[in-house]
Amino acid sequence: MQTQQEQQQNTIMQVPPQVITTKDSQYLKDQLSWELLAMKKCRHFAQECSDSEIRQLIDKAGQMHQRHYMLLLKHLQNNNTEEMKKVPQSQQ
Repeated sequence: MQTQQEQQQNTIMQVPPQVITTKDSQYLKDQLSWELLAMKKCRHFAQECSDSEIRQLIDKAGQMHQRHYMLLLKHLQNNNTEEMKKVPQSQQ
């Protein structure tokens, strides 16, 4: 017979928890900074560019970075405390 602890260890999590660890948070913060910098650079160089076709392409790249920024920001908008309560805790 398996003990309760062994059963918990053998359980496969079907859906990952909506929890952001400290390491995840730090990575997301770095990525947000990189996306913001890329957006700013695209805006700057699009304004400096005299060729309208190239300006449009640079603008399009800047919009892509903005979408990525907003998506990452969305991942940070959860109640981590409430989500942690839903995570099965191993009893040791």
